Amino acid sequence: MIIGLLDNKKQMGDKKDVRLMGLDIGSRTIGVAITDELRITAQALKTIRRKSKEEDFKEIIRVIDQFKIGKIVVGLPKNMNGTLGKQAEKVLQWIKAIREKVDLPIVTWDERFSTVEASRVLLEADLSRRKRKKTIDKLAAVIILQGYIEKDRNQNDGSLLST
Repeated sequence: MIIGLLDNKKQMGDKKDVRLMGLDIGSRTIGVAITDELRITAQALKTIRRKSKEEDFKEIIRVIDQFKIGKIVVGLPKNMNGTLGKQAEKVLQWIKAIREKVDLPIVTWDERFSTVEASRVLLEADLSRRKRKKTIDKLAAVIILQGYIEKDRNQNDGSLLST
């Protein structure tokens, strides 16, 4: 018989601030994905066309408020050898700036293969180049977020209590 789930210091049935948001930060766009309330799957939400940091942050905050986001997972583009390059440094600076605007945990996730995987999926779906371009960033965000929640789930595998 299952007695219950341990849910990382949240009350059972508490649906407040349970979703995660995944971000794929690019120089021109930000791919956005969110989890369902049970944190089982990641779904593509939108692609934000970057205008200014302030405008980007306002849009991110709108998503946080609308979907009651409890944590942000940001893809960190590491080099193939695991070091941080110029783009990773830009992402870290972006994270530092948004931390001044939002009071949520923000974690990074190695995104080395997320865009490659997103491209492969879209090519296999036989989408036109134009449709791939419109979809790739939010699909990369889904891949980043899904990887994070699967790792989190695997680390918490012992969370079922049974008698």
